[in-house]
Amino acid sequence: MSLDMFSLKGKTALVTGANTGLGQGICVAYAQAGADVIGVARRSCQETADKIEAFSGKFTELIADLSDVSVIPHIVEEANKVNGRVDILVNNAGIIKRCDAADVTMEDWDSVININEKMVFLLSQAFAKGWLADEKGGKIINIASMLSYQGGIRVPAYTASKSAVMGLTKALANEWACHGINVNAIAPGYMATNNTENLRKDGQRSEEILSRIPAGRWGTPEDIAGTAVFLASEAAAYIHGFTVAVDGGWLAR
Repeated sequence: MSLDMFSLKGKTALVTGANTGLGQGICVAYAQAGADVIGVARRSCQETADKIEAFSGKFTELIADLSDVSVIPHIVEEANKVNGRVDILVNNAGIIKRCDAADVTMEDWDSVININEKMVFLLSQAFAKGWLADEKGGKIINIASMLSYQGGIRVPAYTASKSAVMGLTKALANEWACHGINVNAIAPGYMATNNTENLRKDGQRSEEILSRIPAGRWGTPEDIAGTAVFLASEAAAYIHGFTVAVDGGWLAR
């Protein structure tokens, strides 16, 4: 087996939520694997760009508000201008709003579902249409969650959206696998990112979480880098519709 199977040289990858956390980590990993990376975010991705440019990688910033589905044609058009087509799509952008289920407002529910679920489908659909037309295939990697498997506490909209991501990953794989389009997902465990900042600051909750993780620590963006590169590479050509848990052993407990 050649390690070239894991290379992303000659590929263009688009990653949403690219300015911080897991999205930033995936961008850096893809650039290190040889891909040209397009990072989509609401705010500047300068920190991500700096990390990639430090080793002479190629990074293009695309500012867009993913809470508004009307930006999708703009994203596709601008992304395809970079190298002619996008080969890899990573649906990473997501939000979480913590609230007792009895008190969740329609506004908060919709805001979470729109970004975490609706945008994942519509962005996947938009790029897949191009891939189906040119018959060159592509890779879609959705970022799921431990709450794709479990219910969680005080995050009903987030849990619903991430459960949907796992189901959507299977559904799209069933339709597109025969066209050379791989659709898979990564379910990160408890990661040290913006989304978990409040949990990590809560001493009791943090201790409860750490006590259940066999690895004994919070994960980092670097911990999912290898899985993200693998699923985007030719080494994963026969993997379709699967969600890989990168969780420090959480689900095994």
